[in-house]
Amino acid sequence: MSLSHAFFAIIRRDLLLALRKRSEIANPLLFFVLVITLFPLGIGARPQLLQAIAPGIIWVSALLAAMLSLDSLFRSDFDDGSLEQIVLSPHPTSVLVLAKVTAHWLVTGLPLLLMAPLLAVFLGMPQTSIGILLLTLLLGTPVLSLIGAIGVALTVGLRRGGMILSLLVLPLYVPVLIFAGNAVEMAGNGLPVTAQINILIALLLLALVLAPWPTAAALKMSIS
Repeated sequence: MSLSHAFFAIIRRDLLLALRKRSEIANPLLFFVLVITLFPLGIGARPQLLQAIAPGIIWVSALLAAMLSLDSLFRSDFDDGSLEQIVLSPHPTSVLVLAKVTAHWLVTGLPLLLMAPLLAVFLGMPQTSIGILLLTLLLGTPVLSLIGAIGVALTVGLRRGGMILSLLVLPLYVPVLIFAGNAVEMAGNGLPVTAQINILIALLLLALVLAPWPTAAALKMSIS
C-alpha cells in the first residue's frame, strides 16, 4: 500500500469508527453549545456585554470542547493494539499521525465550525465579525488538534492522564486563543485583522510541519 493510500485509509477508518461511536461526535458539540448558551443565563439581559465578550466565549468554549475530545485521539487504538501496528508500519509514523489528527479534526473541529455561526447570532455578534470568527476557527482548531496530539501521545500509556494532559496542552493553546479572539473583536470594531490572521496561518503551518514528529516519537516511547 502506498503512503497516500495508507493516509486516506486511516482517515476513512477513524471516520467509520467515529460514526459507530457517535458520542465522540456529540459530546464535544453538546458541551460547546451548552457552555455558550449558559453564559446569557449567568450574565442576565445585557446584550451589549454579551456582544462584547462573545468572541472570547465562543473561543474558550471551542478550546474546552477540543480538550474534551483529545483523549479519544489515540486511546482506543492503544487499547486494541492498533497503535502498535501504526508505529511498526513501514510508512513514516509522522504521516500516519497526521492522518489521525485530520480525522480527529473532521469529527470534532468541523462540527464546532459549522455550529459557531448560529451561536454567534445567539450572542448578538455583529455580522461583520461572524466571517472572521469562522476563519479563525478554521485556522485555529486544527492547531488545537495538532498540539493536543503531542500531549495525548505523551500520556496515552497512563491510566489517568487527563489532568497531566490539560497541564501540558493548555499553555500551548494560549497564543491561538489570544490572536483568534482579538481578531474577531477587532473585526467587530471595524479594524483590520490582517496581522492576527497571518499569525494564525503561521501557527497552523508550524503545527503542521513540527507537531507530527514529536507526536510520533512520543507514541513510540509510550508503547515501548
